[in-house]
Amino acid sequence: MAKPSNSRPSKNGAAEQNLLVLQGGGALGAYQAGVYEELAGNGHTPDWLAGISIGAINAALIAGSPPERRCEQLHAFWDRLSSRLQGKPTFPGEPARAMFNETSAAFTTAFGVPGFFQPRPVPIMAFPFGTAEALSIYETAPLRATLEELVDFDLINSGRTRLSVGAVNIRSGNFVYFDSKRQRIGPEHIMASSALPPGFPPVEIDGEHYWDGGLVSNTPLHFVLDNLPGSDTLIFQVDLFSAQGGMPRTLSEVAERDKDIRYSSRTRLNTDVSRQSLALRQAAQRLVAKLPANLQDDPDVRTLRDLSAKANKAAVTIVHLIHRRKNYHSQSKDFEFSRLSLAEHWESGRNDVRRTFRHKAWQKRTRSKTHVRVFDLTRDAED
Repeated sequence: MAKPSNSRPSKNGAAEQNLLVLQGGGALGAYQAGVYEELAGNGHTPDWLAGISIGAINAALIAGSPPERRCEQLHAFWDRLSSRLQGKPTFPGEPARAMFNETSAAFTTAFGVPGFFQPRPVPIMAFPFGTAEALSIYETAPLRATLEELVDFDLINSGRTRLSVGAVNIRSGNFVYFDSKRQRIGPEHIMASSALPPGFPPVEIDGEHYWDGGLVSNTPLHFVLDNLPGSDTLIFQVDLFSAQGGMPRTLSEVAERDKDIRYSSRTRLNTDVSRQSLALRQAAQRLVAKLPANLQDDPDVRTLRDLSAKANKAAVTIVHLIHRRKNYHSQSKDFEFSRLSLAEHWESGRNDVRRTFRHKAWQKRTRSKTHVRVFDLTRDAED
């Protein structure tokens, strides 16, 4: 595996920071692990990881492991989660596979996932109103134990690799980022980012309670673009739900399509808005520099200067890597933790990176004149 470095040459020869942005999506997060394994094998080890929900967990496993052990720790985590159901469909074909997946998801609902979450031993109704036990179906003590075992939080807080995870403050409803550049990160911050209600309980940190960041936004791209480093930046944004899809044929497919659209539309909106905002800030910076000295104190020019304060002349490249459905997937795909499915998601992540890197548009990429460029090459399209 390639050794990490603080920067790598970009296509125009300047230093290029690598960022890995990981969306939420439960069991589909194995796709992100496959993406990381292939990126690392090609020398793209991240300088900064940002994640939400399962993306926060994967990000912590990567940032909290020595580079030479990152893939090993990711495998250990996903092997543990998939240890309950390791079989295969009895018969070949998509109908049998769909039934197998639904059975696996039913096992998850009934018994939880090893190393992640488990049903409470007594019904929720038995607990007094307002207690943590009364606010969720499952308990996540297994996740804390897994994080404490597999993640070196001292390494995360050493500053070697930046880690940012998003959560929602329940009291205010505001989105919050826990960032190793600004505070010390512990297991509770990762658990807060992945505390999806009503399945998982809220997580208390410094007197405030938090839920899964995906309630507000399922991708941390906006936060990353608002806090870019000064050098050229290559962002790999790994999405677990695809905006594109066919017409549903059953109620189960309706539920799946609804989930895909809701989560992917948030991602697409954040990408478009963030891209436009960054381009506007950079344009304002260039415009202010062209104005004569007698206009520099004009109130409107000062407003433009404030707008461009966070802008820099560095090039930003965003690479979309999007998990796309199989015909036998259903609305349960994000809580279906069979080893067969997780291995497929993992390999899909690796294959999408391979396809991207061998695409002629990627091979010929240059620094964009507008400093912002977006690739989605796994569908043979580019924005």
